[in-house]
Amino acid sequence: MPGSVQILGTGQLLELSRRLRAAGGPRLRANTARRIRRAAEPLHRDLQQAIRTVQLPGSGRKVRGGPSPTTRPLRATLAGAVRISVRSGASPGARVWLDKTRLPEDLRNMPWVIEQGRVRHPVFGNRKRWTTQWARPTGWWSKTIQDGTPRMRAEVERVLGDVRRDLQ
Repeated sequence: MPGSVQILGTGQLLELSRRLRAAGGPRLRANTARRIRRAAEPLHRDLQQAIRTVQLPGSGRKVRGGPSPTTRPLRATLAGAVRISVRSGASPGARVWLDKTRLPEDLRNMPWVIEQGRVRHPVFGNRKRWTTQWARPTGWWSKTIQDGTPRMRAEVERVLGDVRRDLQ
């Protein structure tokens, strides 16, 4: 189920945050935040690529209709809602999540629907005719998070080790 992956509040991050405040180096703090963001970017890109490549085959009818009543491409819209944030305050860390506020009102639940593999929608905007599209539940969110979290965690730990050495 889409949610967010976070690397927050670990003992190492909290200790590092205290030391950064004590050192008073805003440049050092900004550098650390930038490197933690870079650690999260591969997972961010992987999630965007995963949603862009999800296949939603038609319901089996061979007759094609007219152009789509919307101008927004579904997969690109969903990919644009995947976000990264880095915090360096009281609970420092990196977070990759799907920001529902960046989605149009009618697509707010679509990432979860696609994750399950069944998309039911009106035919070309006609609310009197509905169709169901089936996708093989690929786990575009959960599988990608599961595969990318260890890499992100290892990179954040490497950044923390580098900064810890600089502070000593």
